[in-house]
Amino acid sequence: MTGPSTSLHSLVTVLKAPSLVLSDKDGQLSGSGPSGWFIRDKRALARVQLTIANTDVVTVGRHQESPWTASFHSVARDSGAQWRDSTLHVRRSRVLEASNLMEGFEVTNFDARNRTLTVTLYVATDFAGVDAVKAGRVTELIAPDVTGEGLRWQESVTLRASPAGEVAIRGGVAEMTWQVSLNAGETWRLALHAEASPDPADFASNPGISPKWTKTANDVADANLEDLRALVLADGDDIYAAAGSPWYLTLFGRDSIWAARLMLPLGTELAAGTVRALARRQGTRHDPDSEEQPGKIPHELRPGPIDTGQVQLASRYYGTIDATPLWICLLHEAGLAAQFGPQLAAAMEWLTGPDADPDGDGLIEYLPSASGGLTHHGWKDSHDAFLHQDGRQPTGPIALSEVHGYAYAAAALTGSPQWMDWAERLKERFRATFWVQDASGRYPAIALDGDKKPIIGATSNMGHLLGTGLLDAEEVELVAARLSRPDMLTPYGLRTATADSPTFNPFSYHRGSVWPHDTAIAMVGLAAEGKHELATLLAEGILRGSEHFGGHTPELYAVLDDQPLAYPNACVPQAWSAAAVVRAGLYLASP
Repeated sequence: MTGPSTSLHSLVTVLKAPSLVLSDKDGQLSGSGPSGWFIRDKRALARVQLTIANTDVVTVGRHQESPWTASFHSVARDSGAQWRDSTLHVRRSRVLEASNLMEGFEVTNFDARNRTLTVTLYVATDFAGVDAVKAGRVTELIAPDVTGEGLRWQESVTLRASPAGEVAIRGGVAEMTWQVSLNAGETWRLALHAEASPDPADFASNPGISPKWTKTANDVADANLEDLRALVLADGDDIYAAAGSPWYLTLFGRDSIWAARLMLPLGTELAAGTVRALARRQGTRHDPDSEEQPGKIPHELRPGPIDTGQVQLASRYYGTIDATPLWICLLHEAGLAAQFGPQLAAAMEWLTGPDADPDGDGLIEYLPSASGGLTHHGWKDSHDAFLHQDGRQPTGPIALSEVHGYAYAAAALTGSPQWMDWAERLKERFRATFWVQDASGRYPAIALDGDKKPIIGATSNMGHLLGTGLLDAEEVELVAARLSRPDMLTPYGLRTATADSPTFNPFSYHRGSVWPHDTAIAMVGLAAEGKHELATLLAEGILRGSEHFGGHTPELYAVLDDQPLAYPNACVPQAWSAAAVVRAGLYLASP
């Protein structure tokens, strides 16, 4: 899902899928921008804001022991008393569960005199969908009902406070007030318990169990392992990794598959659950609105349709060219091919048939969505993910380089002579059409447009071809050498596009930024091809980048002057980013 959004990198995330809280650094849910408690694509509470009358409050620290807990510290002093020491300490603790939010407040008086304080809590919500929040649309507040137990918004959200305060409703905002008398050294405590009853979504339930993953002995990798654990959701008894927080807390095709593939050294539990969850939603018919096709694996599932203003997606959306071959690969890697014979046959029929080759030229292609869906159907799916050197958008049908590597690997894993013959023809067609040359040498283009013209400019996508079997030994050498050049390789991972391109921008979503999962895929491929020196550099870069961001690896980041910088709207944690760091840690620890 793409579209405009408010900056995320300065917010604090507390996560326990399918629930998350985005707050300011002081812990306040301000009611503006993306702030709030979200569950299953809907904002349950937009504002939970504590104030102490006639004081100035300053944030002094925060701590997160786990992805689903946090504590925030502030001090307060009398307004206008700027030269006096602060005498009030405010501690806010947060514990998040799948459908419950617990907030605790402690106000301690460190003054030598007794204090009388007016404490007010402002609480409000709008039940905005994540698509509206991401697009920056303003939605009206929904006034709560005051009950004997606290506050209730419709039949969806309740909030209880202990001790109970005086309640007034003004403009849809609940104002809860306490008159607090504090002796010197005394602490006043307030406990909040909010509970949500979200719309049902069988594919996005809390698993109730934790995956059986062992630690990696690398502190940065283990921090990411905990983030990944917080992203795990269940489809019945099957677990999978939700793509990421805050916009993608649901089942995705490509993202969930790659997270599972990167985690294979720690077992097949996540891989098997991901395979089964996606198999249940495999396409069975042609539907132009959702872009469903028989045998096709979906791109993403939602409780309801998505409308960011830029894209409009059905609740079950299939606009992806790569999820199906990646699913076939994961199916074999999880050891489940024998259990999914009909689904595997349907997926291979889609991959080798006219739905995946609309112009019949022997390449795997897609047409940009005509119904408000995504322009591009590969992992670089933003509307301007790749451009001709003069800035023109490529026309369709579009053939992506990395998809041919995935498809070759998928066909080879079947072991079927029929599909192997098809794969060899695909290899020759790819070799004849994708390879281009610049001053640095030969490399495979990111894509061919509808006129079969390559999109010029080296990109990280070529790294996805390594280890798939699509490249011969000479081609492996060329790709490895191209990725190792300074226009592509940074100390923190691979750039998505060469810095030598006229369309390069280190702060773009896909044309120069660094994506940890993208680097990890190249790392794994290089290792499979015996290129361990470069693979080690990439692994070290992934870990270095994660460490810079405190072990909570964002979706992407910029690298400028060999320094990592935040991409303001990057999601964090992101499943395939976290899995990339775990895989890098495991690779460096391997003999």
